[in-house]
Amino acid sequence: MKTYLLPSLKLTLILIVITAGIYPLAIAGVGKLTPGHGDGETVSYKGRVVGYALEGQKFTKDEYFWGRPSAVDYNAAGSGGSNKGPSNPDYLKDVEKRIQDFLKHNPGVTRAQIPAELVTASGSGLDPDLSPAGAQVQVARIAKIRGLQIAEITQLVNEHTEKPMWGVFGPAKVNVLKLNVALDELKK
Repeated sequence: MKTYLLPSLKLTLILIVITAGIYPLAIAGVGKLTPGHGDGETVSYKGRVVGYALEGQKFTKDEYFWGRPSAVDYNAAGSGGSNKGPSNPDYLKDVEKRIQDFLKHNPGVTRAQIPAELVTASGSGLDPDLSPAGAQVQVARIAKIRGLQIAEITQLVNEHTEKPMWGVFGPAKVNVLKLNVALDELKK
Protein backbone atom coordinates (compact mmCIF):
# COMPACT_ATOMS: atom_id res chain seq x y z
CA MET A 1 0.00 0.00 0.00
CA LYS A 2 2.86 2.37 0.85
CA THR A 3 4.28 1.74 -2.59
CA TYR A 4 1.20 3.28 -4.22
CA LEU A 5 0.00 5.81 -1.65
CA LEU A 6 3.17 7.89 -1.25
CA PRO A 7 3.81 8.37 -5.01
CA SER A 8 0.12 9.21 -5.51
CA LEU A 9 0.23 11.88 -2.80
CA LYS A 10 3.45 13.35 -4.21
CA LEU A 11 1.99 13.47 -7.73
CA THR A 12 -1.20 15.09 -6.41
CA LEU A 13 0.75 17.80 -4.59
CA ILE A 14 2.96 18.46 -7.61
CA LEU A 15 -0.09 18.79 -9.88
CA ILE A 16 -1.84 21.10 -7.39
CA VAL A 17 1.20 23.39 -7.34
CA ILE A 18 1.39 23.40 -11.15
CA THR A 19 -2.33 23.73 -11.98
CA ALA A 20 -3.41 25.94 -9.08
CA GLY A 21 -0.26 28.03 -8.73
CA ILE A 22 2.28 28.14 -11.52
CA TYR A 23 -0.13 27.93 -14.50
CA PRO A 24 -2.51 30.72 -13.30
CA LEU A 25 0.45 32.97 -12.50
CA ALA A 26 1.94 32.34 -15.95
CA ILE A 27 -1.38 33.16 -17.66
CA ALA A 28 -1.78 36.32 -15.56
CA GLY A 29 1.77 37.32 -16.53
CA VAL A 30 1.02 36.88 -20.23
CA GLY A 31 -2.21 38.88 -19.73
CA LYS A 32 -0.19 41.80 -18.35
CA LEU A 33 1.64 41.98 -21.71
CA THR A 34 -1.59 42.44 -23.69
CA PRO A 35 -3.45 45.72 -24.41
CA GLY A 36 -5.40 46.55 -21.27
CA HIS A 37 -2.89 44.60 -19.19
CA GLY A 38 -5.19 41.63 -18.68
CA ASP A 39 -8.21 43.72 -17.72
CA GLY A 40 -9.57 44.16 -21.25
CA GLU A 41 -8.83 46.92 -23.75
CA THR A 42 -11.04 49.87 -22.89
CA VAL A 43 -12.12 52.55 -25.36
CA SER A 44 -12.39 56.12 -24.06
CA TYR A 45 -14.07 59.26 -25.34
CA LYS A 46 -13.46 62.65 -23.70
CA GLY A 47 -11.63 60.99 -20.81
CA ARG A 48 -14.48 58.58 -20.04
CA VAL A 49 -14.48 54.82 -20.69
CA VAL A 50 -17.31 54.06 -23.14
CA GLY A 51 -16.76 50.33 -23.59
CA TYR A 52 -14.43 47.46 -24.30
CA ALA A 53 -12.82 46.96 -27.71
CA LEU A 54 -13.58 43.23 -27.83
CA GLU A 55 -17.22 43.41 -26.73
CA GLY A 56 -19.95 44.46 -29.14
CA GLN A 57 -22.42 47.19 -28.21
CA LYS A 58 -25.84 48.17 -29.47
CA PHE A 59 -25.87 51.22 -31.74
CA THR A 60 -29.30 52.10 -33.15
CA LYS A 61 -29.07 55.83 -33.88
CA ASP A 62 -28.74 56.64 -37.56
CA GLU A 63 -25.71 58.90 -37.00
CA TYR A 64 -23.64 55.90 -35.87
CA PHE A 65 -22.38 52.77 -37.55
CA TRP A 66 -24.52 49.82 -36.54
CA GLY A 67 -22.77 46.65 -35.42
CA ARG A 68 -23.72 43.06 -35.85
CA PRO A 69 -27.08 42.06 -34.30
CA SER A 70 -27.01 40.12 -31.04
CA ALA A 71 -29.24 37.20 -30.09
CA VAL A 72 -28.57 38.01 -26.41
CA ASP A 73 -29.00 41.80 -26.66
CA TYR A 74 -25.25 42.33 -26.11
CA ASN A 75 -25.37 40.82 -22.62
CA ALA A 76 -21.84 39.60 -21.86
CA ALA A 77 -23.09 37.59 -18.88
CA GLY A 78 -25.33 35.55 -21.18
CA SER A 79 -23.17 35.33 -24.26
CA GLY A 80 -24.50 33.01 -26.95
CA GLY A 81 -26.23 32.60 -30.25
CA SER A 82 -29.89 32.03 -31.03
CA ASN A 83 -29.33 28.31 -31.77
CA LYS A 84 -31.84 28.58 -34.61
CA GLY A 85 -30.87 27.06 -37.93
CA PRO A 86 -31.14 28.82 -41.29
CA SER A 87 -34.39 27.01 -42.10
CA ASN A 88 -36.12 27.90 -38.82
CA PRO A 89 -39.19 30.09 -39.57
CA ASP A 90 -38.62 32.29 -36.49
CA TYR A 91 -35.00 32.85 -37.49
CA LEU A 92 -36.03 33.75 -41.04
CA LYS A 93 -38.59 36.25 -39.69
CA ASP A 94 -35.88 37.87 -37.53
CA VAL A 95 -33.51 38.17 -40.48
CA GLU A 96 -36.25 39.55 -42.74
CA LYS A 97 -37.20 42.14 -40.09
CA ARG A 98 -33.55 43.20 -39.82
CA ILE A 99 -33.27 43.50 -43.61
CA GLN A 100 -36.41 45.67 -43.80
CA ASP A 101 -35.21 47.83 -40.91
CA PHE A 102 -31.81 48.30 -42.52
CA LEU A 103 -33.34 49.22 -45.90
CA LYS A 104 -35.69 51.71 -44.20
CA HIS A 105 -32.77 53.50 -42.53
CA ASN A 106 -30.44 53.28 -45.53
CA PRO A 107 -32.34 54.52 -48.59
CA GLY A 108 -30.42 53.88 -51.77
CA VAL A 109 -29.04 50.56 -50.52
CA THR A 110 -30.46 47.48 -52.19
CA ARG A 111 -31.19 44.18 -50.49
CA ALA A 112 -28.31 42.55 -52.39
CA GLN A 113 -25.83 45.14 -51.04
CA ILE A 114 -26.48 44.31 -47.38
CA PRO A 115 -23.66 42.13 -46.00
CA ALA A 116 -24.96 39.08 -44.12
CA GLU A 117 -23.27 40.14 -40.89
CA LEU A 118 -25.59 43.16 -40.61
CA VAL A 119 -28.71 40.97 -40.44
CA THR A 120 -27.47 37.77 -38.76
CA ALA A 121 -26.33 37.47 -35.15
CA SER A 122 -22.91 36.08 -34.31
CA GLY A 123 -22.36 32.90 -32.33
CA SER A 124 -21.35 34.83 -29.21
CA GLY A 125 -23.81 37.69 -29.58
CA LEU A 126 -20.94 40.06 -28.73
CA ASP A 127 -19.06 40.44 -32.02
CA PRO A 128 -17.41 43.90 -31.92
CA ASP A 129 -16.34 43.97 -35.58
CA LEU A 130 -17.78 44.36 -39.07
CA SER A 131 -16.23 43.68 -42.41
CA PRO A 132 -15.14 46.81 -44.31
CA ALA A 133 -18.14 46.22 -46.61
CA GLY A 134 -20.45 46.20 -43.58
CA ALA A 135 -19.17 49.62 -42.60
CA GLN A 136 -19.01 51.07 -46.14
CA VAL A 137 -22.66 50.26 -46.86
CA GLN A 138 -23.63 52.64 -44.00
CA VAL A 139 -21.42 55.57 -45.05
CA ALA A 140 -24.02 57.45 -47.12
CA ARG A 141 -26.58 57.42 -44.27
CA ILE A 142 -24.08 58.71 -41.72
CA ALA A 143 -22.63 61.37 -44.03
CA LYS A 144 -26.10 62.72 -44.79
CA ILE A 145 -27.25 62.82 -41.16
CA ARG A 146 -24.02 64.36 -39.86
CA GLY A 147 -23.64 66.79 -42.76
CA LEU A 148 -20.24 65.39 -43.70
CA GLN A 149 -18.72 64.40 -47.02
CA ILE A 150 -18.99 60.73 -48.04
CA ALA A 151 -15.26 60.78 -48.82
CA GLU A 152 -14.50 61.92 -45.26
CA ILE A 153 -16.48 59.06 -43.70
CA THR A 154 -15.04 56.56 -46.19
CA GLN A 155 -11.54 57.69 -45.25
CA LEU A 156 -12.39 57.19 -41.58
CA VAL A 157 -13.56 53.63 -42.29
CA ASN A 158 -10.36 52.95 -44.24
CA GLU A 159 -8.22 54.30 -41.38
CA HIS A 160 -9.99 52.00 -38.91
CA THR A 161 -9.84 48.87 -41.05
CA GLU A 162 -7.57 46.31 -39.44
CA LYS A 163 -5.79 44.07 -41.93
CA PRO A 164 -5.53 40.30 -41.39
CA MET A 165 -2.87 39.27 -38.87
CA TRP A 166 0.47 39.08 -40.68
CA GLY A 167 -1.47 39.69 -43.89
CA VAL A 168 -2.75 36.10 -43.88
CA PHE A 169 -4.78 35.07 -40.82
CA GLY A 170 -8.40 36.16 -40.56
CA PRO A 171 -10.42 38.71 -42.50
CA ALA A 172 -10.03 42.47 -42.61
CA LYS A 173 -12.28 44.02 -39.96
CA VAL A 174 -13.49 47.29 -38.51
CA ASN A 175 -14.13 47.70 -34.78
CA VAL A 176 -17.53 49.41 -34.56
CA LEU A 177 -17.00 51.07 -31.16
CA LYS A 178 -13.62 52.55 -32.12
CA LEU A 179 -15.06 53.73 -35.44
CA ASN A 180 -18.03 55.43 -33.73
CA VAL A 181 -15.75 57.15 -31.22
CA ALA A 182 -13.60 58.43 -34.11
CA LEU A 183 -16.79 59.59 -35.83
CA ASP A 184 -17.75 61.64 -32.76
CA GLU A 185 -14.25 63.08 -32.61
CA LEU A 186 -14.68 64.41 -36.19
CA LYS A 187 -17.11 67.02 -34.84
CA LYS A 188 -14.35 68.84 -32.94
